[in-house]
Amino acid sequence: MFMNRRKYLFLASLALLLISPVAIKAQKVAYIDMQYILKNLPQYETANEQLTMISKRWQKEIEALEQEARLLETNYQTEQIFLSPDLKNKREEEILQKQTEALELKRKYFGKDGELFKKREALLKPIQDEVYNAIQEVANDKRYEVVKDRSADPSLIYMSSKLEISDQILQKLGAK
Repeated sequence: MFMNRRKYLFLASLALLLISPVAIKAQKVAYIDMQYILKNLPQYETANEQLTMISKRWQKEIEALEQEARLLETNYQTEQIFLSPDLKNKREEEILQKQTEALELKRKYFGKDGELFKKREALLKPIQDEVYNAIQEVANDKRYEVVKDRSADPSLIYMSSKLEISDQILQKLGAK
């Protein structure tokens, strides 16, 4: 029995030695810094500026409605003692309607699938697709099997500058 076990271990070790050069083939890896790439693309900066302007304009609309609701509420508080029960109900409904209108507008513009999300998608997705295609082209040209984003990898402590291809991506995109 001891001999069979030794023979098994020997054969298993031999099989591992024969298989390991095939299984442990080194992958050719490159790194990019997506934040750096996007920051150096003028079209990305332009799109971000547009989104900021739109966002500020929409925020002002919402703040104006909220201000109207606050003014209605302030006026109601000062006039409340002079109002009939019917007028009180009417004013309270006006205040509630204005507050609801502001909330609905906020949801419409800034909600999960709101206008800002759709606008961001429309402006940035084509740029991101272009960057992705450039990364893919450079990776194929240089035969990289893996391209990692170092700006998104908090566990990356050190990387040789030889593995950094962000500038090559920018060059492929015609930037810089």
